[in-house]
Amino acid sequence: MFTHVMIGSNDLERARAFYDATFAALGAEPGEMDARGRLIYSHEGGRLMVTKPIDGKPATAANGGTIGIAAASRDHVLAWHRAGTEHGGTAIESPPAERPNGAFVAYLREPDGNKLTARTRPAT
Repeated sequence: MFTHVMIGSNDLERARAFYDATFAALGAEPGEMDARGRLIYSHEGGRLMVTKPIDGKPATAANGGTIGIAAASRDHVLAWHRAGTEHGGTAIESPPAERPNGAFVAYLREPDGNKLTARTRPAT
């Protein structure tokens, strides 16, 4: 359904340090800056883009929004969470844990305040 998710940042180098580290923990490549100054991450068919807002106003986080990132294993979720807190992210909600449906999840706020979750697929 979606082609990509685009979020704003007030500091692209800070965002790059955070996302390069958290996506590396999931086995993804570092981001690339395109000709328009947008930081782009592609992994397993998904794409996240980080940019300064084109209207020139400060970037703000979506209230009530969460970006979910697929992880292959519990170990990947834990590595993602650790990399995020070591690179400017803030642990939020509960500690990384298994949900009743069997998915293992962790939550972070990234440096610009966007809420992220890394999670395994639910047990079938």
